[in-house]
Amino acid sequence: MAPAHKSQFQEPHSARLAWWASPLGSALVAAESQLLGEALEDVFGWELLQIGAWGAGRELLSGARTRHQAILAPPGLSSSADIRGRPTQLPIISDSIDAILLPHILEFATDPYAIVREADRVLVGEGRLLVLGFRPWSLWGIRGRWSRSGFPPGTRRILSERRIREWLVLLGYEVVSAQHYLFHGPWSGGLAAGAGAGRMLRRGLTYPLPANAYLLKARKRIYTLTPIRPRFRERPTVLGGLIKPTPR
Repeated sequence: MAPAHKSQFQEPHSARLAWWASPLGSALVAAESQLLGEALEDVFGWELLQIGAWGAGRELLSGARTRHQAILAPPGLSSSADIRGRPTQLPIISDSIDAILLPHILEFATDPYAIVREADRVLVGEGRLLVLGFRPWSLWGIRGRWSRSGFPPGTRRILSERRIREWLVLLGYEVVSAQHYLFHGPWSGGLAAGAGAGRMLRRGLTYPLPANAYLLKARKRIYTLTPIRPRFRERPTVLGGLIKPTPR
């Protein structure tokens, strides 16, 4: 039996690292970097935190406009991580991060909702939360469910966009945009011929497949309580020198 303190993300990290270095893995990371570059154009502030490693380095944060960016990952998965720790127990104080990116990390977790709750804890009011995920009934999702080691390697479950939306609404978030992408199947054919980000991000005549992934962008809403002014106590009225009876 594995030790109790062992991280829930202790998968065969070498298999995932090798997949990121493959033509398919590297093309997907490059396409998602371009996609996030556009999604982060209106995300400002001091700190952006990427929870979970995705790719060989810091590709997904290349278009960030915040003052600082950091990556948190379990030990051994990414050499570019700034913080080592569990995504379900972030070593970060509450209400201190302006934007958070969850790049497919929920699909590798045993308790994905706990990660979303923890991200909500450290995110400031009106902060932005971005989630990348695969669609369950897409070619990528089907291959991931039928592959013994998961696809990409280490995948535990594929969470639908609807499920993520329900979690966010439950926590008081407003989903401001949703974008579908990844119109290339889970194979490397055609990528070497120059399909690259074009086939990943945009549907074409030669690859009319449905989208295999989604990007959700949400805002953490803060609802202020409106104080109710106390009503003045009703004075009893006097009729002909007699006090009018009241219900009390």
